Amino acid sequence: MKKFIIIFTLLTIISCTTKEVFIEDIPFLYGDNNAQPNLVSSNGALSLSWISSKNKNKASLHFSQFKKGKWIKPQKIANGSDWFVNWADFPAHAINEDLIITSYLKKSDSGTYTYDVILNLQKLSGEKIKKDFLLNTDGVKAEHGFVSIIPNNNKGFFITWLDGRNTVEKKLDGHHKPMTIRFAEITNTGEVINESELDEAACDCCQTSIAMTNNGPIVVYRDRSENEVRDIYTIRNINGVWEEPNPLHNDGWIINGCPVNGPKVAVNSTNLAIAWFTVVNDNPIVNVSFSKTNGDSFGTPFKLNDLDAIGRVDVAFLNNEEVIVSYMEVDDIGTYLRIKKVSVNGEISKPITVSKIDGGRNTGVPQLEIINNEIFIVWTISLEGINQLKSIKLNSKNI
Repeated sequence: MKKFIIIFTLLTIISCTTKEVFIEDIPFLYGDNNAQPNLVSSNGALSLSWISSKNKNKASLHFSQFKKGKWIKPQKIANGSDWFVNWADFPAHAINEDLIITSYLKKSDSGTYTYDVILNLQKLSGEKIKKDFLLNTDGVKAEHGFVSIIPNNNKGFFITWLDGRNTVEKKLDGHHKPMTIRFAEITNTGEVINESELDEAACDCCQTSIAMTNNGPIVVYRDRSENEVRDIYTIRNINGVWEEPNPLHNDGWIINGCPVNGPKVAVNSTNLAIAWFTVVNDNPIVNVSFSKTNGDSFGTPFKLNDLDAIGRVDVAFLNNEEVIVSYMEVDDIGTYLRIKKVSVNGEISKPITVSKIDGGRNTGVPQLEIINNEIFIVWTISLEGINQLKSIKLNSKNI
């Protein structure tokens, strides 16, 4: 395997020392025209889903696991010629014991953003349990997507998504009603149950995020107020009851359109971390904020970017007290995918540049997971005009 070495200076209280961080390329050898990765860690195992699309009229969803230092031969979950394939609204998946659930988007009509969320439930062995079934059963020709999924304690799954069933209606002022965010449970036989609307007004096309606390699931998303304030909100389910949505932090970002830049939540014991992109006084910022109370309240956010932030964040706990956050930022020379280590007390490491990357849509949303102190990151690159997945890992000990 090819190894890249990044040398940076780590400042400590005692002295300045120079340490080496090795970034190791993990070969991805499974075809071309691959994009829209979704990287997931579950019980110490790493998995990856993505879409392969050799032309605009045909796409397929694939799944692989990381075993013995490599991505094993993938399974084809589904394929079709009527999918909605988009860099920002990518498939999600989750694993619960020997079950895996995946999502993709299927066109429901000729409109650009008329599509449904389609789910597949199967065993990791490949045995199908329920194929190509609808998540959103409203029957409305509108946008449904930006799915997040996690396992629950009943051998099934919690799922949240943005739902446009109300957008076909108009308010009294003539404007279309906003996107909503919804939640449901998927049983281990593929039944969609306990569906509910969490917020009647959410930002149209920012990724959602969901995690499991000691008290129940928490959903994180970008809200949309009547005055077009689009700040990050959280909503918790406590003992089976959904609380009211709450702002994570009053950024006060007013924007008359969706920034296509969702938050990401991670959990470890009672600690939660949420990373997100925002703009304050015309300055683009990547923040991270912590909760030590199962998401009941969050502390003052810590700013992470040193250059102009692009966002597209991810976050994962390294241990009970520290997280790694990945994000994109840009200067006059180029765009960079970087990571920083942040403690719940606000100690922030020097940045590590994982790669210089394309700042456009082709890069997608880089994915981050941590297993056994090893940091894994996957994103999309272009090789001679053809999309391919780039996967790397680095040890966290010198960060």
